[in-house]
Amino acid sequence: MTAMKTLIATLALGFAAFAQAGPQVKVVGEGRPVLMIPGLASGAEVWTEACAALQPGVQCHLVQLPGFAGSAPVPNEPYLEAQRDALRAYLKDKGLSGVDIVGHSLGGNLALMLAAAEPQQVRRLVIVDSLPFLAALRNPAATPEQAKQMGAGMRAQMKSQGDKPMPEAQHKAMAQGMTRSAEGQQTLVRWGLASDPATVAQAMSEIWGGDFRPLLPKVEQPTLLLGSWAAYQPMGATLESTRALFERQYQGLKHLRIAMSEKGFHFLMWDDRDWLAGQLREFLR
Repeated sequence: MTAMKTLIATLALGFAAFAQAGPQVKVVGEGRPVLMIPGLASGAEVWTEACAALQPGVQCHLVQLPGFAGSAPVPNEPYLEAQRDALRAYLKDKGLSGVDIVGHSLGGNLALMLAAAEPQQVRRLVIVDSLPFLAALRNPAATPEQAKQMGAGMRAQMKSQGDKPMPEAQHKAMAQGMTRSAEGQQTLVRWGLASDPATVAQAMSEIWGGDFRPLLPKVEQPTLLLGSWAAYQPMGATLESTRALFERQYQGLKHLRIAMSEKGFHFLMWDDRDWLAGQLREFLR
């Protein structure tokens, strides 16, 4: 009987630890709460400079998503829904209301999910270089069902590589198209190598295979979309054509303002930091 009690206690501790696992949040400053969510395989510190630019008067809640940039993974599937629910619980646990949410890339999808799920708690929304239907980038005529198939295929291909991270050379090549900053490129490689391959595969399959457009009519909050285009200029993209793409994808969102960076790549918080900081300060005041 004693052995059985010990086993039950051990299992209980294990479940308690699992229940507490998930996003980690670092709080910086005092004032109006702003939840800042990074993108795929990114660290929470991607928002450090943007948070500093909002001071004083703002309390930044810097989110580190599990499985990314060296943080411990959690066996949650689907990944985005689990993180949305964990962040909803965090807002309620901390008694936060009138929260502004800033999300980059995958974090932008999560920001949409949170705003749609918590209309009373979320005040304003900033989406940084994120699309609600990524599959249309590869195939403008893609259907939601085709997107699901694409995401599933992507996940299967990545998982077939096992637990090994993507080769460093491949991370370096990808980073060059993500940011102009040499230091930022090194950081992206470090984060990518430290991210859990299974988590990245699952999360990537969800953003490429998902269709977040049905959420848009549910988002009542004023929303600012900050877009980049310069990295795609060699492939024929222009500021005007990229802005039109954002407008088409977000046409279901009622209270939307779009601002386009003149020079930044995907990581606008590094490539066009003063512009991004100014946009945040003006919109979140």
